[in-house]
Amino acid sequence: MKQKLHIYYDQEGDMLEFRIGKPTKGHMRNLGDDIFQRVDEKTGKVKGFTILNFKKRSKKSKPIDVDLPLDFKVTA
Repeated sequence: MKQKLHIYYDQEGDMLEFRIGKPTKGHMRNLGDDIFQRVDEKTGKVKGFTILNFKKRSKKSKPIDVDLPLDFKVTA
């Protein structure tokens, strides 16, 4: 099944969100340092990430590394 990656930035809340596919019921897992992983309630699969205080982070020019337990296929 083909899924889309949705990226949303809330300037007022200074929050960057990545969502994979359509919204589903789930919970947020705190990965530390204001980074959260969204996990699907039924499947246990990762459905996205949320990064709080994103603008502050970008000013520090410090890279943000998050492990993605997902396989991406690139086809031509």
